[in-house]
Amino acid sequence: MEGLYSVDQVADLLGLHVRTVRGYVRDGRLKAVRIGKQYRIGHDDLETFTGRSLAPPARETAGRRRRVDVSSIVEVEAIDPDTASRVTTQLTGAAAGRHGTRVRIETAYDEESARLKIIILAGPDDTVTVLRLVQAVLDS
Repeated sequence: MEGLYSVDQVADLLGLHVRTVRGYVRDGRLKAVRIGKQYRIGHDDLETFTGRSLAPPARETAGRRRRVDVSSIVEVEAIDPDTASRVTTQLTGAAAGRHGTRVRIETAYDEESARLKIIILAGPDDTVTVLRLVQAVLDS
């Protein structure tokens, strides 16, 4: 049986957003089979789509690729509204610019207590990058 790729794997391989790959499948540009609620793309079909030879997909443990996610909550006290806005803008821009990664950042500023709460959902390396960015913006 030929190897099958998930939509996430194809997106990673091609450097595309998952929604773009799903769009190709829905438009019929990329042949896929639906298994339950998910699409699977055959190795040969992906090679045909890209026009290049690809290494077969890596075997996954129990059908899933191992992924490590980190959830972090950062609370910054005694922060004025302008600085909180600057931190939020920097983090939002940084998260939007990290294509091919799963980085989600949410912020909430409580003006009454002058406290900024930052919630980071990302992989370990991306979490470290975001935490360093927070520190750099606060230090500047």
